[in-house]
Amino acid sequence: MRREARLLGALTGTAVPHPHLVTACDDEAVLGALFYLIDYVDGFNAREALPAPHAGSANMRRKMGFALVDGIAALGALDYQALGLSDFGKPDNYLDRQIARWQSQLASYGELAGWPGPESLIGLDAVTDWLSRHMPASFTPGIIHGDYHLANVMFRRDGPELAAIVDWELATIGDPLVDLGWLLATCWAEQPPESGRLVPVWENFPPPVELVERYAARSTRYLSDIRWYVVFACYKLAILLEGTHARASAGRADRSTGDQLHAKAVELLRRAQLWIEGAQL
Repeated sequence: MRREARLLGALTGTAVPHPHLVTACDDEAVLGALFYLIDYVDGFNAREALPAPHAGSANMRRKMGFALVDGIAALGALDYQALGLSDFGKPDNYLDRQIARWQSQLASYGELAGWPGPESLIGLDAVTDWLSRHMPASFTPGIIHGDYHLANVMFRRDGPELAAIVDWELATIGDPLVDLGWLLATCWAEQPPESGRLVPVWENFPPPVELVERYAARSTRYLSDIRWYVVFACYKLAILLEGTHARASAGRADRSTGDQLHAKAVELLRRAQLWIEGAQL
């Protein structure tokens, strides 16, 4: 919570849409816990419902997709050192650490009795090997949100622009293209565009290739390796979802939910392999 409040304070006056920090209090004697206060955000979460005029306008929904990209492009463009965030994260070897971290996370599931093991994640080894061999050689550090997807933004009620990016607890200093990869992977994580079963919020949503072009038009970052970031996002999300399957296998979570998330994890790895093989983003 201290980190989130600090970051929101640092974002004051920037072009990044965010909840305005009113105050933060570290004195637990005041309320029994540390806390911070932010202004009310007049907006809506598109994951819950689409109000008018958004629900009735294909062009509005298309622009909403571009607004999502604009948010992280603006965030990645900030000079974190000038904002006083030099010690907010450890950008050195950031990408190397990510691969090791999620391999360790997956290995920890082996402590849960009944989990069939990583062998049940078809294609995992091939994706892991590809990520290790094709990791970008360098990147320009910047602020990353850490969990940037549709549910963590609020849109304006009178237009397609973002009212605020929310839920900053995973923010750090690293490679901002990780946010873009995560957005591209989670856009279609539940219902891929080729399925023909799009929920309303995804109708007329820009395809991944257009979202990448939008980011490129608003950033000076090197995007030739964007495929790596999307594959990494699928890999990371698959491992996260498999955690619920592992707990369900051990009787610590609902079995049907665990099985559903395992199927999604397998699908994410399948999509990662398609992108590795050259499928269009």
